[in-house]
Amino acid sequence: MKGLELSREYFETFGRPLLEKDFAELLPFIAVGLAGSGSECLGYDDEISRDHDFEPGFCIFLPGEDTVSRRDAFLIEKAYAKLPKEFLGAKRERLAPVGGPRHGVFRIADFFEKTVGSKDGLLTLNEWFTLPDQALLEATSGEVFFDNFGLLTDIRSRLAFFPRDVMLKKLAGRLLLMGQSGQYNYPRCISHGETGSAQLAAFEFADNAISAAFLISGKYRPYYKWAFRGLRDLPLFSDIAPMLESLLTTPNTPDLVSKKSDIIEQVSNIITSGLETVGIDAKAEASLEEQAYLVNAKISDPAIRNANILAAVGD
Repeated sequence: MKGLELSREYFETFGRPLLEKDFAELLPFIAVGLAGSGSECLGYDDEISRDHDFEPGFCIFLPGEDTVSRRDAFLIEKAYAKLPKEFLGAKRERLAPVGGPRHGVFRIADFFEKTVGSKDGLLTLNEWFTLPDQALLEATSGEVFFDNFGLLTDIRSRLAFFPRDVMLKKLAGRLLLMGQSGQYNYPRCISHGETGSAQLAAFEFADNAISAAFLISGKYRPYYKWAFRGLRDLPLFSDIAPMLESLLTTPNTPDLVSKKSDIIEQVSNIITSGLETVGIDAKAEASLEEQAYLVNAKISDPAIRNANILAAVGD
């Protein structure tokens, strides 16, 4: 059983009856679900994932103290801590009364401040540019089982994906870096006999190609250890996963250089062909660098459009 399913079953079996019986007057202000860090929030968990932080549990999200008092929150925390410690073969960790780091009772504002640095999910342009994808993914991952108050759902909707101009700026930067590393620097490093640097160029190309694929697909890129797992789930770009794995895991020996250069071009073409899904007419036979500036030109906000093309990909 996946962690998200376990969480939902545990809540329906023990959590919902508890809240309806002992906290009925607070139900209009409560949200429950599973979100935050952890592979189970993305549906990526497997048997190996169960060696740490795998337990039956869920998150109870509360609005501010002006709506749900500190005392009421404390009573909910105590009740949560007393829920059964074992369910469907999974055991809960030993927790403090306020719940564990991933499960338990949370103030909505505190949850979003911890994940994205904003209590209400309103982000500045600089924050949209610089927040790691995985932070935004943690804030919007998992599933909301119910949300009577609506605040949690509203903020998650606000953070669902980058504003279009921000997405385009990030995409333009990723395409430019793909072109520089893969189409330009990889063959030059090979020509110089710098096979180690060539492999770094291949890594930079693959890393930026993965980011571009997620941007075009309208999804946040997960943490690096799940990047390929997530890439294989993208309908438009699942085919590039084995190509990029080959690029990263094979040496730069003379017999493989031509093959790896072909992979770089194949991946470039697949990424470029996906641009039409975000309203960009790719220019036939154009380099990735040229495509990057075509994407940048589609940005509506002059300040964002005129910023350095790498302004949103500072890493």
